[in-house]
Amino acid sequence: MPGSSPRGCSASPLLDNDQVSEEKPICSAKGCRADAVWVLAWNNPKLHTPERRKTWLACEEHREHLSQFLGVRGFLKDVVPLAEWESDSEDGQNPRNPEDPQDSQGFRAS
Repeated sequence: MPGSSPRGCSASPLLDNDQVSEEKPICSAKGCRADAVWVLAWNNPKLHTPERRKTWLACEEHREHLSQFLGVRGFLKDVVPLAEWESDSEDGQNPRNPEDPQDSQGFRAS
């Protein structure tokens, strides 16, 4: 079923994963179509290895809110400007998993 998660419930009420833009990165906050300027790198230690990084994108308006959502759960690992993250990715420095389709398609959340 499109837009559903493995257990039938949304990964987060904050995210809108139904529309993924291949052209330019947009904010991961639900309903937001603003350009992303921040990458929030995170992992769930109960599910992911310590070096694994999942990513959410944030516009200026939603960076703090999304960071707090991940932070109170102990998931937030880093907040990096999108331009820096993309630059590091081109240099092979990015800690994200290139085999993960969500990460390779505009850094959208899973």
